[in-house]
Amino acid sequence: MSGFCRDCLADAEGARCTACGSRRLLVHRELYELNIAHLDCDAFYAAIEKRDDPSLLDKPLIIGGGKRGVVSTACYIARISGVRSAMPMFQALKLCPEAVVIRPDIKKYTEVARAVRAAMRALTPLVEPVSLDEAYLDLSGTERLHGTSAARTMARLAKQIEQEIGITVSVGLSYNKFLAKLASDLDKPRGYAVIGRAEAFEFLRSKPISFIRGVGDATAARLARDGITRIAQLQDMAADDLAKRYGKTGWWLANMARAQDARPVDPDAEMKSISGETTFAADIADFETLSHLLWDQAERVSARAKAAQMGGRTITLKLKTARFQTRTRASSLDAPTQLAHRIFEVASPMLAREADGTAFRLIGVGLSQLAPSGDCDPPDLLRDERHAAAERAIDAVRAKFGRTIVTKGRSLPRR
Repeated sequence: MSGFCRDCLADAEGARCTACGSRRLLVHRELYELNIAHLDCDAFYAAIEKRDDPSLLDKPLIIGGGKRGVVSTACYIARISGVRSAMPMFQALKLCPEAVVIRPDIKKYTEVARAVRAAMRALTPLVEPVSLDEAYLDLSGTERLHGTSAARTMARLAKQIEQEIGITVSVGLSYNKFLAKLASDLDKPRGYAVIGRAEAFEFLRSKPISFIRGVGDATAARLARDGITRIAQLQDMAADDLAKRYGKTGWWLANMARAQDARPVDPDAEMKSISGETTFAADIADFETLSHLLWDQAERVSARAKAAQMGGRTITLKLKTARFQTRTRASSLDAPTQLAHRIFEVASPMLAREADGTAFRLIGVGLSQLAPSGDCDPPDLLRDERHAAAERAIDAVRAKFGRTIVTKGRSLPRR
């Protein structure tokens, strides 16, 4: 089987590179036939903070905040103790009380994500970001352009990101997006895994249903009630039977179980929404207090939208009750916006209708139906252009001196 060294990129086989002595070899029968890759930044937020503060390198680090908040990212040292993304902070700190906790700096992370994305797009125009820290790449036809295979190109990219940007990534290589994503999770961190055509069916056969990305808790529970817990069971069932039982989901399950994924890498599928949310230290029922918190979220989402040079036509309010029931309400505008005051003035009436004495533990707001910033907030549709001018002036001051240098009265809590 042919292969190469991930450190020096020289041809290699066996257990050690004869050119540089590295044991990080990539060897696979189909290595030079596969062109669909998935790149995933390792513990992205935490990696950036450790890069910027070397004193954190050997410490468990959690990016998150608040006793009732959730973990955004945990470094691999913290993960040894069982800390995971989306875990409640109180639980994470119980598992790893010695962890250093840092609140997320989305602006900084977005800037790093842009640098990673630029490096990917220098290799192929077919880059489909999934989130700030991961993307699919289609490298078909790039061999002549780069003078090497897609497999080596991705290894070179991983090395470039590590040397120039200062974070590590894991790469998955296969013949479709589903398998490329699975592969990138197999060898983290700083990994590189390959799933070829010849092995895909058997590779999936022993895996649990949850291995199929997109199978959520509800779908998994429904399948389990029918006695289906392994992908092998789906492979052994006729696609028509699965479709009769589960409708469109059945067809999709049949295809995924057989490693069939016809979805192209779509560079236009870059981002579906921009959102933010916060979990409270104690449940809140008071409308005025909720309104202050909504304004804070509107400002944060606005800042993310401006950083991404995007805006959204649809504004969605998200609330979670003390009993963990989620409520979402949405309203659409005539033109997309990225302005905090527009986001707030649309979401606020929706909040007023929901704040009927119910105690909430979380509030969030988001933008969807995204559009480039040039299409956002046309002057002829703004009810008061002075608000927009004032907000952009505040943005300029904050960009120079920090977000907390200017605070609006509506963001201050009631005494």
